[in-house]
Amino acid sequence: MPLYSSDALILRTYKLGEADRIVVFLTRDRGKKRGVAKGARRPRSKFVGGLEPLTQVRVAYFEKERRELVSVNYSEPSCSPLLAVDPDALGYSEYFAELLDEWAQEADPDERLYRLGAAIVEALAAGVAVEPLARYFEYWLLRLQGVYPPHLNCQQCGERLGEVRDASAVLSSGGRGFTCTRCLPHGGDLRLSGDALSLLSRVRHVSPLRIGELAATPVVLREIESVHRALITAHLEKELKSIRVLKSMGT
Repeated sequence: MPLYSSDALILRTYKLGEADRIVVFLTRDRGKKRGVAKGARRPRSKFVGGLEPLTQVRVAYFEKERRELVSVNYSEPSCSPLLAVDPDALGYSEYFAELLDEWAQEADPDERLYRLGAAIVEALAAGVAVEPLARYFEYWLLRLQGVYPPHLNCQQCGERLGEVRDASAVLSSGGRGFTCTRCLPHGGDLRLSGDALSLLSRVRHVSPLRIGELAATPVVLREIESVHRALITAHLEKELKSIRVLKSMGT
């Protein structure tokens, strides 16, 4: 039974028996794994602090061929959302972890997805505000997975969106693209103002650590949140459990 070690992100855990936990984690080089962390629920467990959602760890595990679960040997944290100063960070870290879990494939390496998650953990630990960071994460996750609709040009007339400050765009039915309000003046509720479109264009060129430098009002962030959650729900065909937690937090 070979021993593997890798950088990883903890996505979720759940109880197994009286003292163990099942751990779902995303490795940098071997995709998503599920394993048993024996004794993880004991007070003096060697896993204390190393199994929190979205914690970046160095993990070692034994894997046997044709066995669904690996055996987790250790999980040593290197960066944790527990370091965040924002009181909402823990709720959002579960949200980020659930999104990664939904999109990551079993045993299918996706280093870009791993790097996005790791960068978000580092930004949380560095004190970046969670609201703009969440919109950044959603945007890049949807883009990396090929789900984000074109938002630079109107899908009907081809005109550049967001160049006029008061301009806005409407998300088409089915989420296939954005249409300017000149082409679709009486569109649905999912609209993005010129300021929101401008922010999305700038998000493409900054790191998570710098997202706070992009001035964004709460109204703009809520516009983007509504569009992103509609896209996520439509693609996954369900509402995430962590969304309910965020709503209960008033976010």
